[in-house]
Amino acid sequence: MLSHVRLLRPLAAGTLLLAAAALPHATPSVDPVMVARIREEGLQHSNVMEFESYITDVLGARLTMSNDMKRAQRWVQGELTRMGLANVAAEPYMDYGVTWDNTYVSLHLLEPDYTPMVGYPIAHTAGTAGKLDVSAVIVDVQSRDDLAKYRGTLKGKAILVTPPAAVDLAVLTNGVPRLTEKDLAALEQVTIAPTRPAPARTIRNPDLLNAEERMAFYKSEGVAVVFQCESGWLGAVRGYSRPGSAKDGWSRDGMLNSVPLVAITPEHYNRMYRILKRGMPVKVEVEVRNAIGDRVEQAMNIVAEIPGSDLKDEIVMMGAHLDTWHASPNASDNTSGVAVVMEAARILKAVGAKPRRTIRLALWSGEEQGLFGSRAYVRKHFGNPKDSTIGAKPEYEKLSVYFNQDYGAAQYRGIYLQGNELARAQLTAWMEPFRDLGMTTVSNQGVGSTDHVSFDEVGLPGFQFLQDHTPGTGGHTNMDFLEGIQANDLMKNATIMASYVYHAAMADSRMPRKGR
Repeated sequence: MLSHVRLLRPLAAGTLLLAAAALPHATPSVDPVMVARIREEGLQHSNVMEFESYITDVLGARLTMSNDMKRAQRWVQGELTRMGLANVAAEPYMDYGVTWDNTYVSLHLLEPDYTPMVGYPIAHTAGTAGKLDVSAVIVDVQSRDDLAKYRGTLKGKAILVTPPAAVDLAVLTNGVPRLTEKDLAALEQVTIAPTRPAPARTIRNPDLLNAEERMAFYKSEGVAVVFQCESGWLGAVRGYSRPGSAKDGWSRDGMLNSVPLVAITPEHYNRMYRILKRGMPVKVEVEVRNAIGDRVEQAMNIVAEIPGSDLKDEIVMMGAHLDTWHASPNASDNTSGVAVVMEAARILKAVGAKPRRTIRLALWSGEEQGLFGSRAYVRKHFGNPKDSTIGAKPEYEKLSVYFNQDYGAAQYRGIYLQGNELARAQLTAWMEPFRDLGMTTVSNQGVGSTDHVSFDEVGLPGFQFLQDHTPGTGGHTNMDFLEGIQANDLMKNATIMASYVYHAAMADSRMPRKGR
């Protein structure tokens, strides 16, 4: 356990409030004895920050289909096995592509003044041809008409292709405030979005160039390296995958034949841009090394189980995505979710839980690129009754519910109902023992963009916890490290996750589904 965690005082157990806002014909039950055991184990004997710290500090960044990710997956499997979970496995789901790992980056402003700069290569791009001393120029290519003025002028140059970044000084100065009671009340309110006609289909202007076409032009012109900035935080680099990488299947040829693309912090990028706008020369030294695999490999999800008893063929799931972007260990997004799910499993094993339904843990990959891991898993195991070419599989009726964490590292303040009003009674009842921990809100709203969507979109109950805002974290940037994590938040989350999963596994009936 980290030293700063040892100094934390155990959170008070509080009074167990077991009254449920239930439907008249069914009051979901809460086991106060098990809740007390889960609270004691999760709040007084927590291991969540040990998981968080090891994954963040030792394993580091985990881009899907990188060697770093494979190393992390092996470690996770070993930990889950040591916990005593059953059926621990790495389950393949698609031929994803070749591996890509950044192994070295060095970036310096040489003229008109020496300054080390901070930048990271965009995923799935080539490295530079060794250490380069190159002149920088601004390039603004939007349409085919713009190509002529740059043709024949860019060979061997570093080019700045995005406008100067606008910096959000308010976030820098004040951070992101936590949710207030007023904010939570607003999230509880029933809101019905007005019906609007479908927007007219936009016809793409053939004269405008998309990102892939611009990159192809830079490659054909012999550009040495492309610089960009899409971050609004000082000190932060925000970068994803190169244009077209998904289309070519993250292929070796696609990576090797790309132009090196480097994202830079706003202060360093903007400085170069302003100097160039003065008509003064800018020279930079840059070297990027990326290790690119030579064969297509399969991406994996990690799964493990606590076997059930009389209803062992039915399943309750919890999960988080293990994959990250590559510029930092992404302590909040989503190492925190992984640590919470692993700790929830540890808590349940430590308290001797004997669930009726099988509890299955899943740590996804491919989430950042488009929910690939969880969608493939749902399609393989449960099917999709909304798609006649797939249909519902036998396990479809066996899944009770899936719980997810992925909206940062802050404490749970409630849960999103995801439009499933029939689930309100159970989700509310299981919340009651944790009101003293700030767990108070069942929001009627639905949220997207993370792995619970893979379940919800095929008609299965999938829920994301409603999480607080918290200062200090920098998801999807180079600044997302352990220092931004607040241990008490993760301790609460793992305790609540364990209790929700346990009660879903013990309930007399499976979680209701929309429209049933």
